[in-house]
Amino acid sequence: MSVGTTYLDWNATSPLRDEAIAAMQAALSHCGNPSSVHRAGRKARAMLETARAQVAALIGARPESIVFTSGGSEANVTALAGFPARRLIVSAIEHDSVRVAPNATVIPAKPDGTADLGTLDWMLAADPRPALVSLMAANNETGAIQDIAEASRIAHRHGALLHCDAVQAAGKIPFDFAALGCDLVTLSAHKLGGPPGVGALVVTPGIDIAPLIHGGGQERGRRAGTENLPGIVGFGAAAEAARNALEAYSRIAALRDLAERRLLAIAPDAIIHATQTPRLANTLCISMSGVAASTQIMALDLAGVMVSAGSACSSGKVRRSHVLEAMGVDAATAESAIRISLGWYTAESDIDHLVEAWGALYARTRASAA
Repeated sequence: MSVGTTYLDWNATSPLRDEAIAAMQAALSHCGNPSSVHRAGRKARAMLETARAQVAALIGARPESIVFTSGGSEANVTALAGFPARRLIVSAIEHDSVRVAPNATVIPAKPDGTADLGTLDWMLAADPRPALVSLMAANNETGAIQDIAEASRIAHRHGALLHCDAVQAAGKIPFDFAALGCDLVTLSAHKLGGPPGVGALVVTPGIDIAPLIHGGGQERGRRAGTENLPGIVGFGAAAEAARNALEAYSRIAALRDLAERRLLAIAPDAIIHATQTPRLANTLCISMSGVAASTQIMALDLAGVMVSAGSACSSGKVRRSHVLEAMGVDAATAESAIRISLGWYTAESDIDHLVEAWGALYARTRASAA
C-alpha cells in the first residue's frame, strides 16, 4: 500500500504472502503440463500434488478430496449443481453465488447473525426428499461464526448432505473438516494470502458429484481443464503459511476490539452488528446513524482508509446488505453499515488512522445536522 494509506478490507482480498510469491515464481519459471508423462510434466504434477496436500492440511482433509477451481464462487456453484436429484436448502446470509441457486429454500437468520438451525431441523423433517444444505462457516460481512457441527448433525440425521462455504473462516479460525462433519467445503486462495482466481471444493471421499466443467480427466474427472499451476502452488504455500500463523489472530482480535471501543467512544449511537455471537477476530461491521455507507466509504477513502460495505462481489456497487436485512436490521441502519476487516500486518497505527478519519466524518455530519 502507498504511504499514508490504511488497508482495512482484508475480507474482500488479502495481499499475497511472501511464501505464495516465491512459490508462484518457481512455478512460472517451469514449463510443463501436469497431465503430461514426460519429465517436465511429472515435475509439474509433483508441484501440483504438493499444493494439494498443503491445502488439504489447512482443514484436516485428505489430499484426494481437493478439487481445484477458479475460485470460491465456482466451488460453491459446483457443489450446489452437483447433486441434481437433491433439493437445496441455503441460509439467508450466504454469499451471492449460493443465494442465487435456483429453487432453493431459505433458512432464516436470527438477530445475532446466525442461521436458525431449529428451522432447518423442521424443514428437513417436513419434507423427506433428499436434500443438500449450504451454510457458511463465518459470515463475510458481520464475521458471525456459524455452528457447523450442529448443522451437520441435523442434516445427517435427516439424510441430507452439508456444504460449507469456509472461504472467510479458513486460515482465520481452526477448521477441522472431519470433526465438523461437512460433506463439501469451499475454499478460496485470495482470502488467506494466495492469488485471486484459484480456489477449491473439498469433497468427502465416496461422494459422487457431477462436474460443472466437462471435457477432460483433470482433478480425477471432477473439473476439466488444465490446472492453473502457478495459482495453485501459490494457494498451497499461502495455506501452509496461514495454518502456521493462526495464533496471530489473537493479536488481530485485540486490535479489532480496540477499534470498537474507540469508535463507540466517539459515537455512542453507533451500532456494531453480531456482537452477541462469536465472530471472526478480524471483522467489525458498524453502522453510523444517518450516514449512508457509500458516503462513509468515499470519505474514508479520501482520508486514505480503505473499507467496504458488505460483500465486495457486486461489481463496485454499494447496496444494502442482505445479511443485515436477514438479521432483521431496519433499512436505515443497514444502509449506514460498513465493514472493517483487519489482517496479519494491521498495526495499531492503522486503527489510529481509522478512528481519526471515521471520527472526523462523524463530527462533520453531526455539525451539519445541528
